[in-house]
Amino acid sequence: MKQISATAMNSPLFAGIEAKDLSAMMKCLDAHIRDYEKGETIFHIGDSVVEIGLVLRGRVYLTKEDHNGNSNLVAEVGPSLLFGEELACMGQTRSDVNVIAAQKTQVLFLNIVRVTTQCSSACLFHQRLIRNLLTVIAAKNHTLNAKMEHMSKRTTKEKLLSYLSDAAGENPGQWFEIPFNRQQLADYLSVERSAMSWELCKLRDDGVIEFQKNRFRFTEA
Repeated sequence: MKQISATAMNSPLFAGIEAKDLSAMMKCLDAHIRDYEKGETIFHIGDSVVEIGLVLRGRVYLTKEDHNGNSNLVAEVGPSLLFGEELACMGQTRSDVNVIAAQKTQVLFLNIVRVTTQCSSACLFHQRLIRNLLTVIAAKNHTLNAKMEHMSKRTTKEKLLSYLSDAAGENPGQWFEIPFNRQQLADYLSVERSAMSWELCKLRDDGVIEFQKNRFRFTEA
């Protein structure tokens, strides 16, 4: 349990739960760990899902394919964050996304039923866990709404500026890092990579932004 305590206890899912309860909690939730290599699929669309995944190390991408077979990036999930939690609340057991390891990744899996159902021993942490899960889902819904806001923009330039402004937060003049390479960013915004790259270079040449690979900053006036 020591190997998962630091990252797991930093997860919003376990907020307010004491570290001393970790061992009993992991047993109650039927927890186990699996390691994945870069590019390995954790879940395919349509797979039966009975567990919530918490990323301990690495990063995973959630993707879907359109009718032409093109892969679209729905979201990325990093350390201490969850995937599959919405299935728990919907009572859905089939994955509606592909979950793929973006790099060498370690995942802690928790039984969905054990997470969402008060256990017979009435663990003190369980009620807090369920409240935390609802908070996590609300936060993810906020993130998805933000993505919809970016994608609702009419042009590639507007989509880029919307996303980068959101990623910059309250300090647009400082360097910030995004979790995507160019192709992944294009997939996330549902735009053509070549057109997006052209717009990025034009924004740079116009003195709006500066960038170095996946690091950006807005040029201060």
